[in-house]
Amino acid sequence: MPSLAPLYRVVHRDLEAGRVLPDRAVVQREREEQQTRKALADLALAGPPMSEPCEGGAAKVAARQPPHPVPAAVAGVPSGEGGAVEGVALPAAARLVRTLSVRAVAEAVGQAMAAEGAVCVFGDPGRGKTVAVRMALHAVPPGWKVTWVPVPVRPSVPGMRWAVFDALALSGSFPHTSALADAAVAGALGEARVLVVDEARRLPVPCLEYLQSLWDHPDTRITLVLCGAGSERALARLPQLASRIGAWQEVPRLAGAEAADVMTGFHPLWRTVPAPDLAWIDQSCAHGTFRTWAALTAHLQNALLTTADAAIDRALLGRLFQRVAPPL
Repeated sequence: MPSLAPLYRVVHRDLEAGRVLPDRAVVQREREEQQTRKALADLALAGPPMSEPCEGGAAKVAARQPPHPVPAAVAGVPSGEGGAVEGVALPAAARLVRTLSVRAVAEAVGQAMAAEGAVCVFGDPGRGKTVAVRMALHAVPPGWKVTWVPVPVRPSVPGMRWAVFDALALSGSFPHTSALADAAVAGALGEARVLVVDEARRLPVPCLEYLQSLWDHPDTRITLVLCGAGSERALARLPQLASRIGAWQEVPRLAGAEAADVMTGFHPLWRTVPAPDLAWIDQSCAHGTFRTWAALTAHLQNALLTTADAAIDRALLGRLFQRVAPPL
């Protein structure tokens, strides 16, 4: 039988040669605490300075914060915009209108850019979420770039990695290993950039974790914009990323009175329609959905151009309702 002294020496030697692994529960608790501090620091960026220095995520946010204030290109917006916006198709003679919802989206995106944070723009389909984001990012300040990342159908992490690589228009072919691809993407994201992910509702948890890893990378300077109907429900599947969202901006339906004002600014055709008829159109067909109003505008234009002696009345509008609304 060996004595205790050799046994102690053997145990001491093994402990010195190896590494004591921490308890998994302890590691998870520390990670969650760090994420909580990170989220609180994100929310406190626009408030008064903190009296004590923050640790962990807060220190990282302070290091990531760019020297820019809220960008004027997205914070201050005029009442209307006649110029074309990339990615937005309009009927002939139509004009973009900056509604209250568009102003709210511009403010949320501008504050996120100032803090290099994250924002979620959500709402029912057809309310103009993507258009509002494109209008907000139409003219970003010097030193900023905007990249729209298309979400593949049934996305996977390799597919998202490839989509981000292609959206950044990186030179050369796609790397043959994920480590090289991540290094190339992180290097390209080292400059101030807005990364917009539309149709974010398609993203499963692994893809959301990949986007979170890009945003958390110490060498990247990303403002993450997640947009689309149901994007708030997709983020609920990953609380770690949801806690980092600095602003949850919903795009509601156009109210009854607002719809008439917006449509008369949107297209000259609606300026010839009496206000009671505009309210009737919204109640009977459009229901405050901007996409339906835009489709109805295009059909009305075509009807007036192709039909002799056509007049904008309830009979014509009633026939056009059947083209823009599916049968129930």
